[in-house]
Amino acid sequence: MFLKHLTLLNYKNIASKSLDFDSKINCFVGKNGVGKTNILDAIYHLAYGKSYFNPLATQNIKHDEDFFLLDAIIIKKEKEEKISCSIKRGQKKVIKRNNKIYDKLSEHIGFIPLVIISPSDTDLIIEGSETRRKFIDSVISTLDHKYLNELIQYQKLIAQRNALLKYFALNQVFDFDNLSVYDEQLEPLGKSIFEKRENFLQQFTPIFQKYHGIITNESESVQLVYQSQLSNSTMNELFKQNLSKDRALQYTSSGIHKDDLSFEIEGYPIKKFGSQGQQKSFLIALKLAQFEFIKQQSGELPLLLFDDIFDKLDETRVEKIVSMVNDAVFGQIFISDTHAERTEDIIKNTHQSYTIYNLNS
Repeated sequence: MFLKHLTLLNYKNIASKSLDFDSKINCFVGKNGVGKTNILDAIYHLAYGKSYFNPLATQNIKHDEDFFLLDAIIIKKEKEEKISCSIKRGQKKVIKRNNKIYDKLSEHIGFIPLVIISPSDTDLIIEGSETRRKFIDSVISTLDHKYLNELIQYQKLIAQRNALLKYFALNQVFDFDNLSVYDEQLEPLGKSIFEKRENFLQQFTPIFQKYHGIITNESESVQLVYQSQLSNSTMNELFKQNLSKDRALQYTSSGIHKDDLSFEIEGYPIKKFGSQGQQKSFLIALKLAQFEFIKQQSGELPLLLFDDIFDKLDETRVEKIVSMVNDAVFGQIFISDTHAERTEDIIKNTHQSYTIYNLNS
């Protein structure tokens, strides 16, 4: 699968741009602020139906404009497919495949498998558990629509349960039977989501460790530790144990929406004990493992986006990644960089076809 053509209209700081892509390597070079990352984000937006950097859709519309439009032509299984994503202020986002509007965005997720590696990935380490849950959910949802629909349903029921708890507190009433209706629906959903997350991490962790070893020459041991209340309890037991707490807090304090993933190096949290270089290597290995996992499970080579990656890595690590390109580990690649000459020097060593787009001109 590869992205053949992309048109952007009123997307972030880009008024209008049309690009035809090489089937292997595509590099966007130029000064900061010319729109390199925005092109990568447009590609991500077409794959996931949202921006990687700004989840508020209307904030991705160019200033003083009423809409944005992204159009792409991809080649998938030797067939040409047209994908478009647009939004007008005050209206819902529209995603189309071959001019047909999707009934649900969830139906589109996974159609364009894609992995992005960006400096903002540090959020996975420094932010709260929600960011790491979203990473797990994003990888699984790319491959499993049933999981995505279970997750959406679970989140809706939790929101409704929380609204009921607030209603009880506001009106100084309590109806256990009414609350139990939500608990009974959440039990099988929570169990299924927990089991799928657990199964995913059992398969994913060795792949992650393999890539980390390649990048660092096996210099450190790393681990992903899944932390879930469901490891030692059921959803119903958790709801019973925390009923008084939930009533006082007016929200659901336990369940799979509280799961976390501990990033560890040599048995210690990398957030506290990892150097900046160790954290970068950890995150790149995590994303390369995401690529490998999706490739194994789907049989397709995902698009791979490197945002400002060569500016963040030392020469040895760049050479490691370049060697993977030579070994045909990856399919189509998109790279943003501020230094045209550096980019070309690195890309020439891959002996693959490439196109460099200089956005300064």
